[in-house]
Amino acid sequence: MPRPDRAPRLPTSPGFWRSPLRGPWLTSVLGLVLLAGITVLFVTGLVSYAAYNPDLSPVNDKTPGKGLLGFYLFAWPTDPHWLYRLTQGVHVTLGLTLIPVLLAKLWSVVPKLFALPPARSVSHALERISLLLLVGGALFEFTTGVLNIQLDYLFPGSFYALHFYGAWVFFAAFAVHVALRLPAALRNVRELRSGREREAAELVSPRPAPPTVSRRGALGLVGGASLLLFATSVGQSLGGVWRRTALLAPHGGADPGSGPNGFQINKTAAYAGIRPAETGEDAWRLVVTGRTGTVRLTRADLLRLPQHSAALPIACVEGWSTPDQWWRGVRLRDLAALVGYDTDPPDVLVESLQRHGPFRRAALRANQVADPRSLLALSVNGETLTPDHGHPARVIVPAAPGVLNTKWVARLTFGDL
Repeated sequence: MPRPDRAPRLPTSPGFWRSPLRGPWLTSVLGLVLLAGITVLFVTGLVSYAAYNPDLSPVNDKTPGKGLLGFYLFAWPTDPHWLYRLTQGVHVTLGLTLIPVLLAKLWSVVPKLFALPPARSVSHALERISLLLLVGGALFEFTTGVLNIQLDYLFPGSFYALHFYGAWVFFAAFAVHVALRLPAALRNVRELRSGREREAAELVSPRPAPPTVSRRGALGLVGGASLLLFATSVGQSLGGVWRRTALLAPHGGADPGSGPNGFQINKTAAYAGIRPAETGEDAWRLVVTGRTGTVRLTRADLLRLPQHSAALPIACVEGWSTPDQWWRGVRLRDLAALVGYDTDPPDVLVESLQRHGPFRRAALRANQVADPRSLLALSVNGETLTPDHGHPARVIVPAAPGVLNTKWVARLTFGDL
């Protein structure tokens, strides 16, 4: 028979977890913060999904077999032109900011993962299952999200599909868990009590260790860590001088290079396999196809067409963005007019010289083509595009995700997709 003063060695024993901080009050406060934050993350994640116009063309949809999970409510707008910069910046920055809260929440409920018996009732069994899916889903979503931000694609398969399906599993478990636990969480916070709730036996240690910090002090530590992550990441979305404060983001350093083309990119021309011989004046042609046939244009031909300008940012799924850059080139709707669409330009399929990668082809909706700010850009900030920024020509569309602003454009095919 074990001595009563000997510390339990198994995590299934209530006395194994000795922190005096654990209890329904702390868990409930952290849970309510996550309830608000994760709801915003889920909504902005769905908004990001919508920004790709996934029902327009299979080339835009990186989540095959999604079924009802891929419901699509509206065509992505072009106004305001900073829309995707805002929504995706919030999604990524908030996700990073919530990491300390999530870890603290998992720490606060870890005794429940080992509590015996596994289920006391049907509702308790549902809660335990939702908790396991919630923990697994949260770790998966936050881990893949951080890896994507850092451009470290260590996971198998497409980030888009994995993050998409993982989000639905996680949010389903989250919704079930909230439905089961929200009344008790609100009651715990309101009444500030930790020992009279049913879950006290699972969270409050029967033999707590001496406290080294108060519960409010622990919350302050978590809040400080969240604030630090916010301060060292938000600059990549704000741009300008704030970018230098984004110490934890790959695009948080000073603008690469100098001059008019000195702003962030994800992939260089060399990385994408773009050879100088393909983009020279003698070799490169833009192929434009539509209702009346095909037109082939040199860069000189494009420069002879009416030129227009637009101030637009680049905003990417990783959460980074640039301030507005001053782009100049030919309107997409004017190129549509060259192949038979004088009014009401249709959708367009844009193809790049890039041979590999999921977004070497992208489709744009008719509303994006018709917007007068949507350009086949030939220069930026008064200077010819550099190879890394898409020379000889690239697409720039207001409010569109960065990957839909195709670089090194080779072909435009107008028509219903």
